[in-house]
Amino acid sequence: MSRLAICPGSFDPVTFGHLDIIERAAKVFDHVIVAVFNNQSKDPLFTVEERMDLLKSATKDIGNVTVDSHGGLLMDYAREKRAKAIVRGLRAISDFEYELQITSMNRKLNAAVETFFIMTNNKYSFLSSSMVKEVAKYHANVSDLVPEAVDLALQKKFSKSSN
Repeated sequence: MSRLAICPGSFDPVTFGHLDIIERAAKVFDHVIVAVFNNQSKDPLFTVEERMDLLKSATKDIGNVTVDSHGGLLMDYAREKRAKAIVRGLRAISDFEYELQITSMNRKLNAAVETFFIMTNNKYSFLSSSMVKEVAKYHANVSDLVPEAVDLALQKKFSKSSN
């Protein structure tokens, strides 16, 4: 049986911090599904389809990674895919409290699925999609924070609007 993990997130947009976690998870698990979820508490800049396209572009050279999306609960998706592991990235202690709550609820919903936390590379510990969008909105250079396709997509989104 292969070791399948799901790396969930909103990925709005995908950053080099996300890719760091995805690449490292791909070294541990036989197959990693990067699953785009729509977080109702966030107002996304990119559609689910756009986020999936950007992720597919960013992960195209990682042979054991696929990109998918789901509109419901992560644990329902894990059951559907027969995944036994969830991979989450942690940037700082502040992430841990939030992730602990989510993991505890997920365990209540499906105790057969384990959550694995991967600490981000220190050079990405400050990085978030929200921060990238905020600075890109003001036309700051984010090319060292996101893949080229994401940088271009951000430029296109924000060229349509003024500050």
